[in-house]
Formats: sequence, structure tokens, C-alpha cells
Amino acid sequence: MKGKYNFEHTSFPSLSELDEEIKTLMLAAKAQLKRSYAPYSNFKVGAAVLLENNEIYLGCNQENASFPLCICAERVALYAAAAHEDTFRIKALAITASNPVKPLTEACMPCGACRQVIQEYEIRQNSSFDLYLSSEENEIIKVTGIQTLLPNSFSKDLLL
Repeated sequence: MKGKYNFEHTSFPSLSELDEEIKTLMLAAKAQLKRSYAPYSNFKVGAAVLLENNEIYLGCNQENASFPLCICAERVALYAAAAHEDTFRIKALAITASNPVKPLTEACMPCGACRQVIQEYEIRQNSSFDLYLSSEENEIIKVTGIQTLLPNSFSKDLLL
């Protein structure tokens, strides 16, 4: 289905349209908005990673006055999973955002750096996983695999 997003995705008008497992994941990501540290941009992001063993790892963005030192919520969540699990497979990643200064009208998309990191995790596990993207009270969109958002990407196949 294509709509305001020019790529293949599935839209859910609200949380109530999601199955319980993904609803729990989205709510976990949304809860992380309170822990976001975004004094410079006011762009608060929360993320939650669901592993196949049903563990959930959380992340929120952390800004720094020295902007290159900032880190995005989805990378915090992915790295937390890697730091706490010896072997793991990612089932889904939820990302949500809010901005108290400017209402957001579309789902939060991962930045380019995060798309590259998500791709690396898909390569590590040799399979794609679902991304659930939202912001404020807007629709939730589901994308299967990062290649939808990162076509013709850089990968290890280009090295050595």
C-alpha cells in the first residue's frame, strides 16, 4: 500500500489495531520519551527492540552540546540488546517521537546512520525484521526490512 509514504508499508490507524505483543512494544518505546534528553532539538525519540526470546530492550535519544556526540534512541536500544544477550535474534523494532514545541504529523523515520546500523543487525542475523514507526497520535506504519528505507545501501560486500 502506498499513501503519503512512497514505499511499501502497512498502516495502522491506532495502537488498538496492533496485536498485543506489538502494542506492548510500541508502549514501551513511547514510555522512553520521558527519558529522552533533547534540550537542543526538543525532538524526543523512544525505541524498543523485541527479541525472539521475548526480551525487550529500550532506548531513548541523548543529545549533547557537542552535537556529534549525540546518540539516537534506536541505536541505544539495539546496542543494549547486543550488550546483554550472548546470542539473539531481533523480531521487531518500534520507534516513536514527540516534540513539545512542534507537533509531528508523520511517523518518525530512523536517520541515515540508524538505518545503516539497523541494516548491520539484519545482516548479523541473516534476516530482516519489522519496524513499527510512529509519532504523537499519528498512524503507525510497519515496514518489513530496512531495505525498504535504505535501498542500494553500503554493506560489508563492498569491503576487502
